[in-house]
Formats: sequence, C-alpha cells, structure tokens
Amino acid sequence: MVIIMWNGKKKAVTFSYDDGVEQDRRLIALFNKYGMKATFNQNSGIQTRADTFTQGNIVIHRMNQKDMRELYKGHEIASHTLTHANLKGLDEETVYNEISTDIRNLEAFYEQKIAGFVFPFGTYDESAFRILKECGIQYARTPGETHGFALQSDLLRFKPSFHHADADIMSGIDRFLNMDTEEPQLLYIWGHSYEFDVDDNWEYMESILKKLAFHDDIFYGTNSQVLLQLFK
Repeated sequence: MVIIMWNGKKKAVTFSYDDGVEQDRRLIALFNKYGMKATFNQNSGIQTRADTFTQGNIVIHRMNQKDMRELYKGHEIASHTLTHANLKGLDEETVYNEISTDIRNLEAFYEQKIAGFVFPFGTYDESAFRILKECGIQYARTPGETHGFALQSDLLRFKPSFHHADADIMSGIDRFLNMDTEEPQLLYIWGHSYEFDVDDNWEYMESILKKLAFHDDIFYGTNSQVLLQLFK
C-alpha cells in the first residue's frame, strides 16, 4: 500500500455528526465559518421533524427533508441505518434492509454516492461488516476513541480520535497542532449536534473550531476525503 498525502499535507482534520437533527443547522454554520468539513450520518426512514426524542430537558427534533440537500452542501452524507436500529442481535436480512435501503434513499435524495456508515448505539454483530461490504460501504466509524492520530488500516472498523466533549480534547488538539511529523496524522472528532443544546456549550465547540482553523499545514476534509485517499 502506498500512503497518499492530503494535497501534499501530512495532517488532516475531519468531523462526524449523527442523526440529522435541527441543531445541525447551527453546527453547519460554524463549520462553514471556520472552513471545516464534516460528515453527517442520517436515518432516511425517520427523517422528519415529527420524529423526536428527549435528552435532559431538551426535546430533539430530526429535520424535515425539504431543504436538507441545500443545508448540507459542501459536506458529506453517510448512512446511519434506515431507522436508527440497534443492529446487534437482528437477523441478517433485517440488517441488510436497514443498511441497503438507507443507502438507496440517501443516494437518491442527495444525488451523491454514499460511502460511509456509522453504527447506531455503537452496537453490531460481526456479520454486519460483511453486509457493509455487500452494500458498497467503504468505511465505517466504530465505537471507542483512540486519543491519537495514527492512521488505521481497517477502514470498516475506524475509530475516531475524540468525542468533542472528551476531557482531554483541548490538550489533544495542542499535541496535534504542535506535531512535527513525517507520517500522515489524522484528527477525527465526532458527536451529536444536539449535545451542545443539552450541555449549553456551543461556545465550547466554537473554541475547538477556532483553535483548529486556517492552519496552512492541515487538510480539512469530510470523512471520505480524508479516509479514502489514504491507501492506494
């Protein structure tokens, strides 16, 4: 395998956010302000504002589809199953339907290839990885954070660096920014945009973006842009 640099740069930053909720609007505005790229993982079978759930005192609404294609322009869409199903213990036909139908719906709506996947609740059986391959998925985010930036060779079991609320994320970002590296390094941050309403800390996320933004030696890309160029 030959490692490919990101436009000649040895460091890259990417973000991954789940569920297609109303708070994505504010988060996307921040990403666009600071020149960041993200991947948003969606459930096409329940993508309606009528679908709600509660975290703390906050009622969270998924978005109606009407203006979502324009909203997410410049970012990437990935699959998160049709109905946000817990895949662990489900029969393989149901797992296949949850994944394949979501991919088909998202590709039709966004008119873009769906290459990525995230497991709802972080749960799965080993057979899910074979099904992902059958459905044409090229990378998948799996649970657990590495707190590091080294490349991973198994893109279907790719672990992020940090959740945005990790107590060590600011020191981790400092380590990443100060690295003088000969090997490609990737900072991958994930979360849910509704968490910023639940925790009342949007300014905290903006401070993360300010710290990371506009460095000449960093490539800012979607999950596909940073992961699928790694090996050839």
